[in-house]
Amino acid sequence: MTRQVSLLVNDAPIALDYFVQAFIGHTVSGMIEALEGTGQIKNLSLSIDGGKVAIDLNGVPVEINAFVTQIIKTTTIGMVSSLKGVREIKRLRINITR
Repeated sequence: MTRQVSLLVNDAPIALDYFVQAFIGHTVSGMIEALEGTGQIKNLSLSIDGGKVAIDLNGVPVEINAFVTQIIKTTTIGMVSSLKGVREIKRLRINITR
């Protein structure tokens, strides 16, 4: 299945090679698909701004509790923080299109 993954950190685009695109795409999609009530991912937007996590799945906001917010935030920031060119992360946005 074709997947497009884009990443913005502090509003700056981060270049992703094929491996990193696939890794981020599979990891983020897996976390969202594991949530109760989510369906097939066609368009997914995950944004982190400070302590706030927002998920938009196929044009619909996904409600998450504090526990899920913390897991998604720490996992995503941990994954992205090791990429070349990424320093302190204040805002982050990942868009996935299938």
